[in-house]
Amino acid sequence: MISAGDFRNGVTFEEDGNVLQVVEFQHVKPGKGAAFVRTKTKNVITGAVIEKSYNPTAKFPTAFVERKDMEYSYNDGDLYYFMDQETYELEPINGSELGDNFKFVKENMICKILSYKGKVFGVEPPTFVELTVTQTDPGFKGDTATNATKPATLETGAEIRVPLFIDEGEMIRVDTRTGEYMERV
Repeated sequence: MISAGDFRNGVTFEEDGNVLQVVEFQHVKPGKGAAFVRTKTKNVITGAVIEKSYNPTAKFPTAFVERKDMEYSYNDGDLYYFMDQETYELEPINGSELGDNFKFVKENMICKILSYKGKVFGVEPPTFVELTVTQTDPGFKGDTATNATKPATLETGAEIRVPLFIDEGEMIRVDTRTGEYMERV
């Protein structure tokens, strides 16, 4: 059991037969009245996002989400195939289960597959990935206003903003949570 006062980002719990994951939470202590927890939760099966307030003492059963490391192999149309590291079996996952940050994943990368009672509901890519810049405009000397950036296309097809000194063919590290350039590799 978990109480609403213990909610943190990523916590999963069951409510009314639904499995919910906390996306955002805020403890509110108004000057008048009782404290409460304002949350934004995502139904892990349907993907619906709900905003709701809870009493901090309310208790909910914890939902145990299985997180398993699997290697991304290839995609065939709308199905993406992941290989189990222990049994070497391929598991197809529908493209709708992948998040926006999956655009930074290339073949043979290890991802965390999230499932609840055998049903896959999400794929977490590695936090930081190293990718090659395949296309970007050249930076010009003297064109260095504070924090100047330019668009760049990566080997996976994703587009991000990079500093002016980055050229085509360079390896860079990208934070998949924010989609931002971190550093040169």
